[in-house]
Amino acid sequence: MILPIIGYGDPVLRKVGEALTPEHPNLEEIIANMYETMYNAYGVGLAAPQVGLPLRLFVINTTPFSDDEDLADEKQQELKGFKRTFINAKMIKEEGPEWSFNEGCLSIPDVREDVYRNPTITIEYCEEDFVMKTEVFDGIIARVIQHEYDHIEGILFTDKISTLKKRLIQKKLKNILEGKTFQEYRMKFFGKKGR
Repeated sequence: MILPIIGYGDPVLRKVGEALTPEHPNLEEIIANMYETMYNAYGVGLAAPQVGLPLRLFVINTTPFSDDEDLADEKQQELKGFKRTFINAKMIKEEGPEWSFNEGCLSIPDVREDVYRNPTITIEYCEEDFVMKTEVFDGIIARVIQHEYDHIEGILFTDKISTLKKRLIQKKLKNILEGKTFQEYRMKFFGKKGR
């Protein structure tokens, strides 16, 4: 089922997600709905708070990035079909010289900004089987994970840009808050009148 994506300004996007247990009601259905919602919005990642659930859960599929001809064949192959569910993720390490990448977010439509992040991460998480594992990721996969991980920590990519850039996008953010934006996917806006 395609869920509405929660727009910028909703308090749920600022909550630190709660840990999940294997007994969490309808967890399989929630995950399936999140993938369906993400694909419907042409996203590469979606965190539970973006569908109104303050949980430590996010899903990613980096396949759309595999079409980038500027990337080496090996990197394109790595991105193609990289699909993963992250439950109860905990960032262990972020390392290497920070690099810039133009990021966007389904909860903050029509806003894209360069964000600096470390290229390599070590993260602990489990998939649907709830077996904890620790893995190292780098490049674009690491970046997508970092972006979604921030969501379960109540952090948005706009928190990571300069004060000047924040001022420049203030009007756009206010419009999103009030629902004065049009997207081809369903959204729910916190400040929209008659909500």
